[in-house]
Amino acid sequence: MTKTSNPVTVIIAAWLLAAGAQQAAAAPAVPIKPLTSMQKNIETAGTAVAIALPAVGGGIALFRHDWTGAAQLTVETVLTVGTAYALKNIVRERRPDGSDWHSFPSGTTALASSGSSFLWGRYGWEYGLPAFAATQFVSYSRIQAKQHHWYDTLASSAMGVGYGYFVTTRFHRRYDIYTDLDASPNGGFVSFAYKF
Repeated sequence: MTKTSNPVTVIIAAWLLAAGAQQAAAAPAVPIKPLTSMQKNIETAGTAVAIALPAVGGGIALFRHDWTGAAQLTVETVLTVGTAYALKNIVRERRPDGSDWHSFPSGTTALASSGSSFLWGRYGWEYGLPAFAATQFVSYSRIQAKQHHWYDTLASSAMGVGYGYFVTTRFHRRYDIYTDLDASPNGGFVSFAYKF
């Protein structure tokens, strides 16, 4: 005696198979290898630096009574980090460790980049160069922790620089002495200027 299948049972079985296949596809493609204690320490330090960069920029602005600069830093940080988190929810990019699909771009690097691009744009290369180096450390910490690909952090840095270019204006110093560091095809040069 043969038994015929109920159509509802077939539909439910097909749905369960499809859901299982989708869940298997969403599973990490690579086994998640735990970070070493050194890698965890570097990741933690990178996160701390990312938080510190905009805080340092805000502190310098407040110390100089530069309320315009503080406002520009706030706008730049909100735009950079907001764009990074909006793109995370639009672009499906798997993290290198396979933990989820929110790799692109790096929100942590975006936060760091907003601070360093503000410092460079507002107060010059003297502040911006060390801050830029600190942002590169943040990028490295995210890549070595297998949270992001190199292009995720590069995109975040580019967003910070782009917003900094459009939002941040140069701070006018009390004595109107300006310095600048520029690159040329045959090297670079430092310029000093005084505004009368």
